[in-house]
Amino acid sequence: MPKRSTGETPFSLVYGTEAVIPAEIRVPTQRILAFDTENNSSILRENLNLLEERRIMAAIRQADAKQKMAKYYNKRVRYVQFKEGDLVLRDNEASRQEKQGKLGPRWEGPYKVVKAHPNGSYTLSAPSGEEIPRTWNAMSLKKFYA
Repeated sequence: MPKRSTGETPFSLVYGTEAVIPAEIRVPTQRILAFDTENNSSILRENLNLLEERRIMAAIRQADAKQKMAKYYNKRVRYVQFKEGDLVLRDNEASRQEKQGKLGPRWEGPYKVVKAHPNGSYTLSAPSGEEIPRTWNAMSLKKFYA
């Protein structure tokens, strides 16, 4: 079966022609009825000459499909940004600070954002003012509303 992303079958991208399956031999299809043994080798050579072009076109279609999937995914992504001085809650699963259980707390805090780094990570400080030793990704934080 042709792949949706490339529009080609893997067999055709490797060998330059479509495979003949046993079912096609038993029940004659148009392809089997139109088979010409005299011109077969020249047609196969022609297909091999065009193989590189088919691979390039398949790569272009695959890149286009990948770009469409990324656009679809990125449409639903919410970017979260915090400013210095914002109060945030930290994901308990990311910090593993408190013992988690089935009914354990999901978030811990509040913490204060001390510094916002350009790569989307944040330095936090505890309510007592002491700085938390590592940086935290925005995915592990959520805004705290007091």
